[in-house]
Amino acid sequence: MKLTKLAAYAVAGAMLASPVMAELVFPSLSYRTGPYAANGTPVADGFADYMTLLNERDGGIGGVMTNVIECETGYSTEKGVECYEATKGEGALIYEPLSTGITYQLIPKTTADDIPMLTTGYGRTSAADGNVFSHTFNFPANYWTGASVGINYLLSENGGSLEGKKIALLYHNSAYGKEPIRTLEALAEKHGFDLTLLPVDHPGQEQKSQWLQIRRERPDYVLMWGWGVMNQVAIQEASNIRFDMNNFIGIWWSGSENDVAPAGDAADGYKALTFHAVGTDFPMFDDMQKYVVDAGLASGTGEHVGTVLYNRGMYGAMLAAEAVKVAQEMHGTADITASMMRDGLENLVISDETMAAIGLQGFAPNFTVTCQNHGGPGLGAVQQWDAASQSWSLITDFIAPDMDVIQPLIDADSAAYAAENNIEPQCN
Repeated sequence: MKLTKLAAYAVAGAMLASPVMAELVFPSLSYRTGPYAANGTPVADGFADYMTLLNERDGGIGGVMTNVIECETGYSTEKGVECYEATKGEGALIYEPLSTGITYQLIPKTTADDIPMLTTGYGRTSAADGNVFSHTFNFPANYWTGASVGINYLLSENGGSLEGKKIALLYHNSAYGKEPIRTLEALAEKHGFDLTLLPVDHPGQEQKSQWLQIRRERPDYVLMWGWGVMNQVAIQEASNIRFDMNNFIGIWWSGSENDVAPAGDAADGYKALTFHAVGTDFPMFDDMQKYVVDAGLASGTGEHVGTVLYNRGMYGAMLAAEAVKVAQEMHGTADITASMMRDGLENLVISDETMAAIGLQGFAPNFTVTCQNHGGPGLGAVQQWDAASQSWSLITDFIAPDMDVIQPLIDADSAAYAAENNIEPQCN
């Protein structure tokens, strides 16, 4: 009996002494349900599939396997915060909440918990100031740079002048939709165009009054900050009043196949901004097909691969993975912590060599992150929908924003946040 107990203790001791298999944990605050599920699903698929690709093709990152923990938010800010609290103790390295509302709530939480957050193309724009927002990153572009890129594109289409032009902003009446307003107001003052603000309440199915106003006032251009069904309805309403689709430009969250396909031929010519390329004409997608889709390991059915929002989710995962590599090298360990991950993000360099090694050369602009600049260069391109081929194509090179206008706005907003929260400058 005594020998049996000793043997049992020996086995238990050996189990305790055995190393726990390390893994890199990436919570995915997804929304596959609710009014925005059609857009949230391909983003979540792209994120998960890229991490699966790294496991299957490369054996993880630096020899450590990735683990995506998905938590359903339904695009609810409250549920998003609950998901954060439920997953942060699982070894979470980084959060990419895919919601401006959730982002605002998580900025103080992630900072206090020493967990970084990446909000690529959304969230609080002034978080680009790393001197104040130590744990929040929004590279390579944000809503204020997006607004400026849109105006710079229109300037190029009008011989460098928008004096006397009428521009309407049709926006989701939420923290997300309101983000570009102060930038557009500053740009309107600088360039002499008239700006009309047209809010659309969640979820965006009712827009008759806004489009009646557009028909009555006849703006030269309509910019749209929409999401989900709001985009589909807006494009159909624009068609109903025969608004020229060539003069209708959405932000990058208003430029997916979901937004234009329901309108059929009526959506032809519609434009949207983007901070990355479209389609699958990159070597990485061959690997995605081989190691993930054909192997039956795709997060979904594989039907979304190469679509705008799938590519965006994949790009977000890729940026996180590259930051992991930087953190591993900086700290001399493959099994990094969230604090180390923050360092990796702050020292990330995306170059031609980086993108070529991934199989995505030319997919998105190069950029360098620093302590002072968590936002990247803010470059954006214009894509246009061709209804006949049912595809998007880039019609411009990547366009730089007007930082002479945007940087003072970022500085003022971040300074106010720092004062409200007693934050001392983080950068030397």
